[in-house]
Amino acid sequence: MNRAIVHMDLDAFFVSCSRLNNSQLDGIPLIIGGGDRGVVASCSYEARKFGVRSAMPIRMALRLCPEAKVIKGDYELYSNLSHTVTEIIQERVPVMEKASIDEFYLDLSGMDKFFGCYQWTQEIAAAVKKETGLPISFALSTNKTVSKIGTGESKPVGRLEIKESEIKPFLNPLSIKKIPMVGDKTFQLLSRIGIRTIHTLAEMPVLVLQQMIGVNGKELWKKANGIDENPVVPYSERKSISTERTFANDTMDIAEIRRLISGMAEQLAYQLRQEKWLTSTVVIKIRYANFDTETKQYKIAYTSADHKLSRVALELFNQAYTRRMRLRLVGLRFTGLVHGNHQMNLFEDTEEQMNLYQTMDYLKNRFGSDAVGRASGFDFGKSL
Repeated sequence: MNRAIVHMDLDAFFVSCSRLNNSQLDGIPLIIGGGDRGVVASCSYEARKFGVRSAMPIRMALRLCPEAKVIKGDYELYSNLSHTVTEIIQERVPVMEKASIDEFYLDLSGMDKFFGCYQWTQEIAAAVKKETGLPISFALSTNKTVSKIGTGESKPVGRLEIKESEIKPFLNPLSIKKIPMVGDKTFQLLSRIGIRTIHTLAEMPVLVLQQMIGVNGKELWKKANGIDENPVVPYSERKSISTERTFANDTMDIAEIRRLISGMAEQLAYQLRQEKWLTSTVVIKIRYANFDTETKQYKIAYTSADHKLSRVALELFNQAYTRRMRLRLVGLRFTGLVHGNHQMNLFEDTEEQMNLYQTMDYLKNRFGSDAVGRASGFDFGKSL
C-alpha cells in the first residue's frame, strides 16, 4: 500500500491572524515584530516581494520596504487560533502530527478506497478557511519530506499532489535549500563543490556525503532522492515541564537558593526551546524543614526566554518565602505550554538578545547543556 502523507501549512500565519482582527491591514506590506531594534517574526507576502524575511532585523526590513507597517505580535491570539485549527483537522483524519504552531502532517494511507485522499484534503482545507478565516496550503505525496517541500513550492493557498512517479521530476530542478535539513552552513559547504540542485545532490555517492557532513550524509542523500520513512507521529499536547531540588541539608542560604532558581529557569527554558514549546505560567514551590509547602504562580505572555522566566521565578520565590526557616526543597514548573519557538516570541526583544540565545543554544547543543550559562545560575549545585 502506498503511503499518503499530507503537509498542511497556514499561510503567513501571524499576519493572517492579525488581519482577521483588523481588515485595514489587508493588502498592505505588514511586518510582525518588536520595534526598531527587534527582528521580523513574520511578514506579509506584500513585504516579501521587497526581500523582507523572518528573523531579519526590522531596521533592515524597513530599509527594503519603507512603506511597511510594523505591528506587535499577539501570541495569545495566535495560540487560540492554532488550537482551533488543530481541532478542525484532528477530528477529520485518522493520524495527525502537529509539527509547529502553524503546520501539520496527516497520514491518510489506505483511505483512497473510501474517499480520494486529495479530495479529502481539499475539504479539510476548506473547513479550516470556513471556520477560522485563515488561508492554508497543502501538498499530498508519499512521505513527509516531499509533502513539506511541495507545500512550500505551492504557496500561497497551494493545493498540490505529487504522485510517486512525479517525485524525482518535481525535486530535481529545485535548490538544495528546499530540503528541510539543509541550513546555511550545509548549503555553503555543498555549493563550494558545485552542488546546488537536488538533482546533483541525489547523484552524489553516499560515502562522499558522509565524509563531508558526517552522519547526516546518508539521510540527506535519501531526502534528495525523495526517500523518507519517518512516520506521522500522533499529536498530544504536553502540559508542563518542571524540575526540583531536595537539599542534602536544610538551608537558609538565600543567595545560593536564588542562584539555584536562576539555573533551573535557564535549564528549563533551554529545554523549552529545544522541544519548541512556549510557556504562559510560572510556578514556584518551596518546602520548609517542617515539611510545610508553599506554591506561587504567575501568568505571563508566552515565552521561552530564560531572562524573563528567571525574573518571574525569583519574584515568586520572594512572595512564597515568608518565614525565616530553613528550606529542604525548591521546585520550578512551567505550565500552559503551546508549540512555538523563541523566534516567534521576540516581539519585544532585540536583535542582540536573539543572537545571544542562538549562540548559547548552539554551544549547549554542541558541548552539553552545562557548557554555557548566565553568571547568576552558575555554581548553585555544589554549595548546597
